[in-house]
Amino acid sequence: MTITEGKPDSVQVPPPGIEPLEPTSRRTTPTRQRMRRRSGSGDRVLDERIRQLVSEASIADSDLLEDIIETAFRMGRTANRGELKLVSRSFRELGRAFRIFAPYRGIRKVSVFGSARTAEQHHEYAMARDFSREIARRGWMVITGAGPGIMAAGHEGAGAAKSFGVGIKLPLEQGANGFIAGDPKLIDFKYFFTRKITFMKESDAFALLPGGYGTLDEAFELLTLMQTGKTAIRPVILLQPPGSDYWTEWIDFVRDDVVARGLASAEDLALFELAGSVDEAIRVIERFYSNYDSARYVGERLVLRLRRAPTPGQLEQLNRDFSHVLAGGRMEVIGVTPAEARDDDAVELARIALFANHEFGRIRQLIDALNQI
Repeated sequence: MTITEGKPDSVQVPPPGIEPLEPTSRRTTPTRQRMRRRSGSGDRVLDERIRQLVSEASIADSDLLEDIIETAFRMGRTANRGELKLVSRSFRELGRAFRIFAPYRGIRKVSVFGSARTAEQHHEYAMARDFSREIARRGWMVITGAGPGIMAAGHEGAGAAKSFGVGIKLPLEQGANGFIAGDPKLIDFKYFFTRKITFMKESDAFALLPGGYGTLDEAFELLTLMQTGKTAIRPVILLQPPGSDYWTEWIDFVRDDVVARGLASAEDLALFELAGSVDEAIRVIERFYSNYDSARYVGERLVLRLRRAPTPGQLEQLNRDFSHVLAGGRMEVIGVTPAEARDDDAVELARIALFANHEFGRIRQLIDALNQI
């Protein structure tokens, strides 16, 4: 099923998360057993009281809740008031964002980035508005900042019912734009890092229009996280209206200065695509999810979940064409792994598994090839 075929409540989307796309051996998050040995408030009596309290709450992931509470007590012994305020505020912000997005986990979402200074009469504004309207018509929701410019265009196009406003409180206070103001899906953040986590955690695609420092920061952070496997690969579309050369010149800089100097790999250019029209941007997103669905590491193997598995002949061709992606062995069609079954994680889908070399630009190219099946 492509995104044009399903209604919002029928789109199958894996549970959102910000776990890195890394094998077990590279993750900084320890196993649950190791976490229990490393955590603790520093007071065994207090730890036992915390365990009793959590056991009474009937929380599914009680070990993680225990660790959060114990860490808070441990932090309280050494952090100053300013540091505790930072942690407390960011914790509340993330908790509120999780609650607001939770009812919409079954709907795919696209984040729209661009300048707050873009006027309504500009081509960029019209392109953001029209893109948001068209993707919302296909059953997606739109996430963007709550301010003016491109953010207002995104909300105007999608409409409040299909929009999330992820705002930031700035010294020069600006209220939410009129399209999202007062909506229960409007969130105001104090910290950029909690806001960025929310964008990354909740989005299945990213559309970037011309913008200033903030837009460029978001563009480079997206690409950095995908390049390093710190988040899942998703489509990143650079939307450029006819007659503009904003992203064309940016791509020239990345290719001719960054890649040419050996500071990034040529394959990393595959992590984004330029689109000169709304229709082209929609095609990029639809193509990305036409067969590919999602990915996760199970142990040391990367598992790519698909709507259609490759035939033996197609798999043989993929192994030949993408041998440079393999750290060893071959790509194989597999069934649902025990870890995925335990988590009820996309169990209805086909999948292939491989020992990947962690060059995620090349893995993006592999996803593109799988989408041609």
